[in-house]
Amino acid sequence: MSERIWLGFFTALTLACRTALASTAQIEVTDAGGRPLSETVVVLSPESSAAPAPASALPAESIIDQRHETFLPLVTLIREGGHVIFTNNDATMHQVYSFSDIRQFAFEIDEGQRSQPVTFEKPGVAAIGCNIHDQMITYVYVASQPFGAVSDRSGHATIVNVAEGRYRGSAWHPGLAPGTPGRAFELVVTATGGRARVVLPVVVGSARTAKHMQMY
Repeated sequence: MSERIWLGFFTALTLACRTALASTAQIEVTDAGGRPLSETVVVLSPESSAAPAPASALPAESIIDQRHETFLPLVTLIREGGHVIFTNNDATMHQVYSFSDIRQFAFEIDEGQRSQPVTFEKPGVAAIGCNIHDQMITYVYVASQPFGAVSDRSGHATIVNVAEGRYRGSAWHPGLAPGTPGRAFELVVTATGGRARVVLPVVVGSARTAKHMQMY
């Protein structure tokens, strides 16, 4: 068997072993009253600093749309160094801006247009609004951690292809007070997966009803 064939066989075997060791992490997020909390960012990083850091599994690009004078989605999760493109499917112009520490910008986007990519080089949270429609707000969570997900309507964040081991986790929701860090938790992932439950001191629905200018 040639060296090239052996190399291909070894590579395929290595990938198969990694896939076999990968599991799914399920994190349940609730508010202080025990109700499911959607739009919560959950991120994970390996607990051991001795092992090489895995490559980020988070998206490098995401799209935030504008419809009915609302940013969709409310929360976007991207990797550090990733970018966001804004689209306008409203019947009016928007003036998109952010004064956030990790990224400041301002531009106009007309009906039916797409923005140039907005790159986020620093980790953290950027609150973004529209200078014309004050009720509009969205959040971009820029993660340095390699794994993460945003919780669904049932309050579950599902993170796939996570290797077995111990992880440090953090859960952040836009209903938390500005500047409040995410709630830390620990997670053990085995061959059958990993599960954790996180309770955040917020009220369901608080992200959309918070005062707009307090987010900046």
